Amino acid sequence: MPAQTGRPPRPFPIETGPLSGFSFVAEPLDRADALRDDGKALAALWPQARVLVIDADGQCFADGHGNLLAPTGEEIGGGPGQAIFLGLRGKVGWFAISADLIALDVTGRMELRQAAAEWAHADSTAFAQARALLHWQRRNRYCSVCGGRVEFRRAGYTARCTQCRTEHYPRVDPAVIVAVSDGRRLLLGRQAAWPAGRYSVVAGFVEPGESLEQTVAREVLEETQVRVRAARYLGAQPWPFPGALMLGFEADAEPDPPVVNDELEDARWCTVEQIGAAMRGEGELLLSPPLSIARALIEHWYRKMTA
Repeated sequence: MPAQTGRPPRPFPIETGPLSGFSFVAEPLDRADALRDDGKALAALWPQARVLVIDADGQCFADGHGNLLAPTGEEIGGGPGQAIFLGLRGKVGWFAISADLIALDVTGRMELRQAAAEWAHADSTAFAQARALLHWQRRNRYCSVCGGRVEFRRAGYTARCTQCRTEHYPRVDPAVIVAVSDGRRLLLGRQAAWPAGRYSVVAGFVEPGESLEQTVAREVLEETQVRVRAARYLGAQPWPFPGALMLGFEADAEPDPPVVNDELEDARWCTVEQIGAAMRGEGELLLSPPLSIARALIEHWYRKMTA
């Protein structure tokens, strides 16, 4: 066992697989888990820390130009208190706090999807982490076992019931998202609420007792009646709307004609030429926005088909 130095270890870089370009994964904070139980260390970080302030709608404080406005702990005042410790960037601590807990009067706001398009990767990734954690806290103030009030511990990462002492942890909902191909074409579907012409790859939540590969086959069959033969994992994206983890796959399937259920308005097989035109902004087919792993899966399939 390595000697304890009192400092959190530096994380090793992680290979992310063949997918790239999507948001909320680049330049993450060092989460410094060892500091979450160290009240003195967090208090020492607080004065110079950067603090993301998130309102009840999940929007972050921004300045008049739409840039991240992250005041220091000293500007907010007091100590970490109910703030969530997000991690470290270099020697600087980063925290998140609910807007209703501070006295700063700021009118500028930024929504996370827009921040992903306009902010530096490091800032939008931290915003995604902050938004997901605060959403969990706001919706889990009472114990699901006995109804007692919970108190948040470990710098915001766990909750304990004040009555039955049950421990609660942040909820992350795993979902698969899959580029399905019959060897020549890509299967895309659309929901009725999407903008006209918008199509994307198939996605769905993992059910209890189910492997990821089983989820891929079940979701594709349920939504389109297309039969999957094999599936391969490619990468993942945190999707804090409000708290999903999108697990990206590619899959081989039979060339079955798509038949939709109530979840999709339409599904269709698209050719390489149609996908290429859509990527260039030509034609009537609209693809998922670049911030999403859905778009990365579509582009990965297109690169393989045109290599």
